[in-house]
Parts: sequence; structure tokens; C-alpha cells
Amino acid sequence: MKNTLPRRRFLHTLATAAVVSASFATPLAAVADSWPGKPLKFIVPFPPGGATDASARIIAEHLGRRLGQAVVVDNKPGGSTIIGVDMVAKAAPDGYTLLVTGGGSLAVLPALRNNLPFDVNKDLVPITQLVSAPVVLVTSSAKPFHKLTDFITAAKAHPKDLRYSTYGAGSAPHLAGEMLSNAAGIELEPIPFKGASEALLALLRGEVDLGFETLSAASAHIKSGKLRVLSLNGENRTPFYPEAPGMGELGLAAASIEAFYCLLAPTGTPPAITTRLNKEVQDILAQPDVKERMAAMFLEINAAGPEAMTTLVKSQTAKFKAIAQKAKIPTTAQ
Repeated sequence: MKNTLPRRRFLHTLATAAVVSASFATPLAAVADSWPGKPLKFIVPFPPGGATDASARIIAEHLGRRLGQAVVVDNKPGGSTIIGVDMVAKAAPDGYTLLVTGGGSLAVLPALRNNLPFDVNKDLVPITQLVSAPVVLVTSSAKPFHKLTDFITAAKAHPKDLRYSTYGAGSAPHLAGEMLSNAAGIELEPIPFKGASEALLALLRGEVDLGFETLSAASAHIKSGKLRVLSLNGENRTPFYPEAPGMGELGLAAASIEAFYCLLAPTGTPPAITTRLNKEVQDILAQPDVKERMAAMFLEINAAGPEAMTTLVKSQTAKFKAIAQKAKIPTTAQ
């Protein structure tokens, strides 16, 4: 009799644990089996009109038709993309709230901010890369530089005399300039502006000597002859402007930055859902009309899967952390 009661309690505990475990497992399994049963939402942590928003809308249009459910793009700008990213990181992991964002959110923020309300690696699961946006190093056509080597030679002869535009401490152009300075052994002066439009205007006026601009933003001024391309900021050349060498070709691979955009979900989203999303989006990006529409915005299709995406994010984050420490950029920089 002494052993009977404990044994009964033990068996009761096991039975209770099994019921509780099943009660937690059933909702996720049911969600995966019935998904999608309602409209999906793409959270874009930028205002409408940019590359992230435009690419998200193209994919949402096609994905909605494939899934038989509407895919709504919901712009949630603010806080250097923190507001939108945090919304997805804290969303229910049911496959209905997804994130479309770029390297600024996934690599720059974690490298420079130690007080984020989310952890990119723990709170978000990668689904697939989408596209990349070529970034070019440009100068006013009134400047004497025709190649990046010309610019570097002048910078070595006159340390800190040459200026480049940024969007403030810790912004992507600031990091790009610091990485170029470090790789080329030169000293440049970063000049902060309130945003991309002011930085581009200063570049056109010749108030700064160098700018890091997306090919999309600079293309009209390049065609008009107001801006001159010195090189690409990526490691390799782009088919959209093949005459510009990449950083790898110039022996400056350490200064290369990839401007990439990705699709992610909250951690805990059933693998059956993320796997299907990956397949559907990969198929969408392979469609000729999608390629054409992306190319019209100077966006290169780069449909790498979650493993390659994770590797890219980690490598870019490590680069940004290293250069921020070397340049003494505060880790709490906005």
C-alpha cells in the first residue's frame, strides 16, 4: 500500500502532461494544416514608394493569387525600421504576419544597437532572400575623379579633405565610407544630412565629393551626365551598369556591402508554412514578368534560401560591428 499511491500519482502526472502537451501542439499543427485560411500581411518597415515596398507589392500580388488569399502590404515606418520589425517579431507565429525588410534592419541595427526590443537571430526565422539593389559610388561630373582609383589617390594626398555624404552616425552610407577608408588606407570626412534626398542634392551641387547611392536613385542623374559612377559598392559588377567595377575587382573586397531584401516570419512559425512560402516566392521570382518589373527598378533577383540568407546576414553584421568599433561609432547610434 505504501507504493500504490505514489505510483498512481506518477501515472496521473504522466497522463496530465500528455494532455497538456497535446493541447499546445494541436493549435500549431491545425494552423499549418489549414493555412492559409485568411488574408496574409506583409509588414514593410518603410514608407510606400521605396525598393522594399515596391518589391513587396509585386510579390504580394502574385503570392495572393497562388494562395487564394489576399496578401496585404502594411507600411509601418519609424524608429529606423525598429517599429515594423518589432511588430513581426512579437506577432503570432501562424504564417499570417510576415516581414519584408533589408540589410539595414537585419545587419546594421544589430551591429550598432545594443538596446533593440528584439533579437534578429532569435525572434525571426528567414524564409528567403528576394532581391538586391546595386549601390554605386558616385561623384559630381564637375569633380576631377573618373575612377575610384583617382579618388583614392587624391584622398591619400590630402587626408580628410575629401568629403562624403551620410544620413548621420551609424547610417549605411557612413559605414560604407568608413569601410572604404579602412580598406583603401585613406581618411575621409563624413558629412551628415537629414536623409537621402538632402544627401543626393548636396552631391549634385558638389558640396561633397562622394556619395553612396542606389543605382535606382542615381540613374536619372547618371544618364543626364550630372553624376559620374566611380565603382559599384558590391563585390562584383552588376548587369544594370556593367562598366562599373565591383569592390572585389579593385582589391577592396573588405569594403563591399550588399544591399539585400528578404522575407521573414516570427520564430515558431510551423516549418510546413515557411517551406511552402519559400517555394512559392522562389517560383514567383522566376517568372519573366516579375524579373522585368524588378529590373525596371534596378533590382536584381537573388532568391537564395534561408541558409544562404542566414550566412549573408551574419557576415554583414560582423563587418558592420568591426568597422563601427574601429571608427568608434557608438553602439547606441540611431
